Amino acid sequence: MIADSVDTVLIAFLEAQRARALAVVADLDADQLTTSVLPSGWTPLGMIEHLGHAERHWFQEVALGSAAPLPWPDDPDEHHGGPFTTTRQADAVFAFYRDQIERANAVLAETPLSAPPLGRHNQGDADQVTDLRFIVMHMIEETARHLGHLDAARELLDGRVGLGQDDL
Repeated sequence: MIADSVDTVLIAFLEAQRARALAVVADLDADQLTTSVLPSGWTPLGMIEHLGHAERHWFQEVALGSAAPLPWPDDPDEHHGGPFTTTRQADAVFAFYRDQIERANAVLAETPLSAPPLGRHNQGDADQVTDLRFIVMHMIEETARHLGHLDAARELLDGRVGLGQDDL
């Protein structure tokens, strides 16, 4: 069926974007992960944490209507709107992002992409969120947009470019 193959491609694109985001920052040291290279002040590690919060928000809070507790006390200001920075250790942030991906993948494995959300996104485009397929499309866009930021930061940090392209 055409819809099934399109859904499979969408999920594959999301997985590729996630893998590439991790690949772009994989071998940065602690100083590089917490260095801001742009005037807005975000850091590569802060951006990875933000991506984890986005996965949690969209696939748990919006799709399911509730989310598992965070591994640390919640501070809504630190992951909505930026600048995306963090005081947490890199291992904790990467574990958080990977855990949120696993939880999102469990939702995708158990829920048809045509399923309406059980929760609500509380920002301007809330009425556009009609089903899980919209959430997947949004997360492809969100991850790819921030992947571009991470690519630029990596180039400014150490001159390396084109990292993670084998994952696409």
